[in-house]
Amino acid sequence: MPSSLSSLESLVLSYVPQSRQNDSLKNELITHCTDILNSHIGQSSETDIGHLSELVKRHLVQTRPDGVASLQFTNLLSRLLEQPILSRKHDALLFLHTLASSPRSSTAKSTFLPSLAPPPPIRSNQTPQTSASTPTTKLPPRGKSKADLLREYRLRSGKPLLSNGHAMKFQTTLPGKPHIPEDLLLRDTLYLLQGISGKYIRFSAPDNDDTGMKLVFVEESGYSIPQPVKALIHRLSEVGHLYTLVDRFIQEQEQRSGIGMIEQSLCHHLQSQLTEYYRLIAVLESQMATLLKPPTADDDHPKGFGDDIRLAETGLTLKRLDVWVDEWRLRMRMMSVCVEAARDTQGGALVNLIHSYAENGDPFVRRFTDQLLEEVSKPFFEILHKWLLSGELSDPYTEFFVAVDPELAHLQYVNHPGAFGQPSGDGGFGGLTGDQDDLSDERESGLRLWETKYRFQKEMLPTFVGEGFGRKIFSTGKSLNFIRYSCHDTDWIATREKLNSTGSTLQYSDISGLERSIDAAYRIASQRLFDVFFEKFRLLDHLKALKNYLFLGHGDFADQLMETLGPNLSRPANALYRHNLTATLETAIQSSNAQSDPPDVLRRLDARMLEYTHGEIGWDVFTLEYKVDAPIDTVLDPESMVKYLKLFNHLWKLKRIESTLTKAWMRVVNGTRMFIHLPELEQEWHQIRVVVSEMIHFIRQMEAYCQLDVIECSWKSLLDYIQDKEGDLDGLIDAHRSYLDRMVKKILLLSPKAGKEENLLNQVRDTLTTILQFRDATVNTSPSSAPLAPANILVQDNFYNYCLTESARRDSQRDRERGVYTSDQKLDSTHSSEQLDRILGQVQEYRSAFSDKVHTIIHNLQSHPDLDCRFLAIRLSFSDFYRSKK
Repeated sequence: MPSSLSSLESLVLSYVPQSRQNDSLKNELITHCTDILNSHIGQSSETDIGHLSELVKRHLVQTRPDGVASLQFTNLLSRLLEQPILSRKHDALLFLHTLASSPRSSTAKSTFLPSLAPPPPIRSNQTPQTSASTPTTKLPPRGKSKADLLREYRLRSGKPLLSNGHAMKFQTTLPGKPHIPEDLLLRDTLYLLQGISGKYIRFSAPDNDDTGMKLVFVEESGYSIPQPVKALIHRLSEVGHLYTLVDRFIQEQEQRSGIGMIEQSLCHHLQSQLTEYYRLIAVLESQMATLLKPPTADDDHPKGFGDDIRLAETGLTLKRLDVWVDEWRLRMRMMSVCVEAARDTQGGALVNLIHSYAENGDPFVRRFTDQLLEEVSKPFFEILHKWLLSGELSDPYTEFFVAVDPELAHLQYVNHPGAFGQPSGDGGFGGLTGDQDDLSDERESGLRLWETKYRFQKEMLPTFVGEGFGRKIFSTGKSLNFIRYSCHDTDWIATREKLNSTGSTLQYSDISGLERSIDAAYRIASQRLFDVFFEKFRLLDHLKALKNYLFLGHGDFADQLMETLGPNLSRPANALYRHNLTATLETAIQSSNAQSDPPDVLRRLDARMLEYTHGEIGWDVFTLEYKVDAPIDTVLDPESMVKYLKLFNHLWKLKRIESTLTKAWMRVVNGTRMFIHLPELEQEWHQIRVVVSEMIHFIRQMEAYCQLDVIECSWKSLLDYIQDKEGDLDGLIDAHRSYLDRMVKKILLLSPKAGKEENLLNQVRDTLTTILQFRDATVNTSPSSAPLAPANILVQDNFYNYCLTESARRDSQRDRERGVYTSDQKLDSTHSSEQLDRILGQVQEYRSAFSDKVHTIIHNLQSHPDLDCRFLAIRLSFSDFYRSKK
């Protein structure tokens, strides 16, 4: 104990020079330090060393920002804790920390070693006041009480001697300005928490180059504010600054016009939070009433130690105030972040931004964000409820992730005369070119209204919903709106009742329930939409009709139509009339199994002529079409109908070639039997049969490929999707488009390689033209010097006529030899031989041209990227016929 007393005495003498000449003051200070060391602070457990070491490190970081001192202290502390000799390590560390935190006299020569020099003697001609040049302290006059001396030293102290709560209660005095009493700082700090400037601490407006407010400390003459207190007030003033930002945002939003409902909900929730904050401020102000307490004789501390007023144990201090507002500091930070984000975002994007803060490891931040989202997202869920359960979009401030096109908002699926699929006033359809690429729709088609009336805005979709569920919500609302206003479903009320009975209330706190409700509503709405399309509007019947008529699936109907229309279509296009084509179509329907189709299907079928140019015949401009109206045209849209017409034209050409070759084969067989007595032409007839057989094989394989490998397989895939009834109307539209695109790509032999798709299709068309030329080309039957024959004589028929004429000439010659004159016809055998050579030369020319073109087609198909097209090449060149022939 004597050693500790000697240590305390040396410390007191070095840090309080006045005590060197005043024994009573020295003894008082030594007694006071001994009381502190023996108090509960000195009796702390070893676990307080961790907290104390953190305080020391914080002090070292403030004084030495480079971090070297903090590392040195950590090393020294670990060595200190390993020493078994010292028993009161915490007391020693606390005392050293207190000494390090105390200000040192400016007369000290070193910041580390205390000055042991005696104070300068007082001269008779000087007053006890400190001179302006030498900062000395005033000696205490004799006769003062111990309490007066301690009060004087406390008023002169610049830093607290101890940390924590005792820092404000027990202070020693050193030369310098006295501190501003804490109750005054506490009063100003409460003002700062409300965004109001105080007497000693004020908010100042930012400079031109600054972005935030500044905190200004007004230190009157004779008083100062310690640096640690300033740092603490800085922490507390952050709450007031954030409060000012939030309150200003709410006031600005109240003055704005046209603010969205989600932003209104945000402002309402922020205002409710500020109301709770006002209650806290009121409670804290009431706590200041316990701050002022007059000293009594029963005080634990020595009477007069400190100011005339002191802090009671239950009163309010700056540190206690910091503890009270610590939670609100986090709240204000979160609210200020939301405020800054709300200035540039709105609606679902704002909800999405707030939701991003929920993914935080801090339980407080996560809990506060969830509570904020629960309130802010209520308008979003109100809009979602109406859209999801009734198909109505009630979004006056465009905050939802579904937007409506203002130009189409009031349009419905109505029909207009003269539009695509609807009969015009004169019963005709015009404006189509040969490939139907210039088809124009003068009305708002069902598909355009379905696809563009409502728009999905991904940037407005909240993250907690997810894009997958967002698409389902979008589709469900569109389907319900379509059922109500386009399909005029009479069972709409029953569908709405099913939707209302599906599940729980839509709210943010029940995300799993929200997902279940979305799935159930999507399933019910999509199922009802499928039922309306396939039961009320008989969409499957229309798809079958398109397959049977435009894809020539009704074989007997196609044969009847070809047979009845053949003579008329061979005439020039300008000599054909629509009513004749319509009558012929009606005859073909009544003469085939097509007459058993539903009347609604048959009335939609029509025959018409495309636009034609001079020199074209009926075969070039004739087409069948199928009329569709709303709401079926949502699936069978104008673009799809153009593809149907393209496929019909291609298949109709194949059907025409097949009919032509069938008649040609019949002529070949009958001619061989009839002219068997012309042995010199048997080889020529054989060559013609071979060529016709090759052509028939080519056409039959092309038709089988189109009908079986492409159309039927594609139809099977579409039928499977329809029978499953999964997905929504968008899925049905996509399935039908895939069905059509697959057929267009495979039937027309389209290839993604540049330049090949049109090249291969043109080669097939040239081959079909060659076949027609073999049967229908004009032949010059006269000698080269004679004029051209006016009649169109077929190559094969010309050979047939030649054989018939030659057979008649030989019969007549044999009759004359027998003395029977059956005919007066006299034929020149020389002219007949030249005509035969010319006909045989033409036959050989068409045969070679056909063989070369088919070989080229097969070669290109073998390198086609589509597997079915490559298989077609194998079917066309059975047993490598054309390869060996080449």
